[in-house]
Amino acid sequence: MNVKPDFSKNANQAATAPAFLSVWDMHAYYGESYIVQGISFNVHEGEILALLGRNGAGKTSTLRAIARLDAPEVQRGEIWLDHQPLHKMASHEASQAGLGLVPEDRRIIAGLTVEENLKLAQIAPPIGWSLERVYDLFPRLRERRTQEGVTLSGGEQQMLSIARALCRDIKVLLLDEPYEGLAPVIVDEIEKTLRVIKEQGITTILVEQNAVRALQLADRAVILDTGGIVFDGTAAEVLENKELREEYLAI
Repeated sequence: MNVKPDFSKNANQAATAPAFLSVWDMHAYYGESYIVQGISFNVHEGEILALLGRNGAGKTSTLRAIARLDAPEVQRGEIWLDHQPLHKMASHEASQAGLGLVPEDRRIIAGLTVEENLKLAQIAPPIGWSLERVYDLFPRLRERRTQEGVTLSGGEQQMLSIARALCRDIKVLLLDEPYEGLAPVIVDEIEKTLRVIKEQGITTILVEQNAVRALQLADRAVILDTGGIVFDGTAAEVLENKELREEYLAI
């Protein structure tokens, strides 16, 4: 049974810190397809949450629903970010409230340089993430600031997508398959960056098929199966539970 979470206590954790992002009884559809089936979970500020499951479990749909994109369509439920009702907002309003989605396809804008991609996303005036601060986090982007964004390597495009989200001075970073198609050495580099971002107090939800890498990075994990939650706990618990990994993650 779903119990509506509040901001004074996370019902899914033995913790007293307030929930920063709270999803309660969320149902979402693609047309007639019932994709997200009444899920509830909390994320604490500065936490990295791995959202895991097999293909078709509803992971990307959950991210897109939180970001308030047109598809999937949320029919019922509530989504709260730092006491703000995201479920009542359009996608651009959710972005202004502090959500930054990095989609799997990265969506680098053709015809624009690295710096032009960043400037287009940057709020004015920047509050926390100036271009120089972003370049300090991604030195490779500083080196390629005048290069057209779509000509970067896959790993560099992923860095640009994350940097572009940061330029909006976000509170929550939503990452959809950030390691897809990348060499292990580049994944290592991106993971180091995500740890630094965590140290800056940014909350992250990570959808990733490479579940072991995601669990090694994350504080907590939520596992989905056919649109519902089958596990909500620490990442270490999943790594230590062979039966859970085999049944729901095939690892």
